[in-house]
Amino acid sequence: MDGSVGDSRKATIPSVIKEEVIAEGKWVKLEKTTYIDPSGKTRTWETVKRTTKKHTSSADGVAIFAVLNRTLHYDCLVMVKQFRPPMGCYCLEFPAGLIDDNESAEDAALRELLEETGYKGEVVGVSPAICLDPGLTNCTTHIVKVNINGDDPENIKPKQKLDDGEFVEVVLVPLNELQKKIDEMVKKENVVVDARVYIYAMGRTHAKSKPTELPVLKS
Repeated sequence: MDGSVGDSRKATIPSVIKEEVIAEGKWVKLEKTTYIDPSGKTRTWETVKRTTKKHTSSADGVAIFAVLNRTLHYDCLVMVKQFRPPMGCYCLEFPAGLIDDNESAEDAALRELLEETGYKGEVVGVSPAICLDPGLTNCTTHIVKVNINGDDPENIKPKQKLDDGEFVEVVLVPLNELQKKIDEMVKKENVVVDARVYIYAMGRTHAKSKPTELPVLKS
């Protein structure tokens, strides 16, 4: 039943009633979440949470949508490629990182961008806190849009400021052929693309295909 006319059941507002830690490590923990579903039935869920989120932060971290602008060059999306142990392979991603205590999303984005890519930029937009994999975790992030002036002397030969144990390769891809270049990379290399990156690439392709035509559905 979908709650339409004829459904005698009363709708219940879903809510979490208990959270119990099953296992905890340095960075993440596994919890058993007890909750009430829309029908009023009590159920349980296995939930992964970060242990690092600060009480002063609006989200766990930031992902940086950084565009490099240079004279006589196509605008490029600045991405990073790094080995991700849970995936067992390299992943193509937006530069990203956790928000420090008492740090704004804007400041975290500029700090992480400098550390991972060496570029300095200007924040031009911040998304609300968005979920990443809500069926698994409560982890949230802000997408921060940053413009980079590639003609600025400090951005001509950027130097990364990586922490010990970080191995990050900077990847520049022209925006005008973003999905094409990503697809080529996937075919040539053992790399998995972050969903946020690929969804953006698909969106650009879709927007450019027939932006002024209304779809005609087949009957």
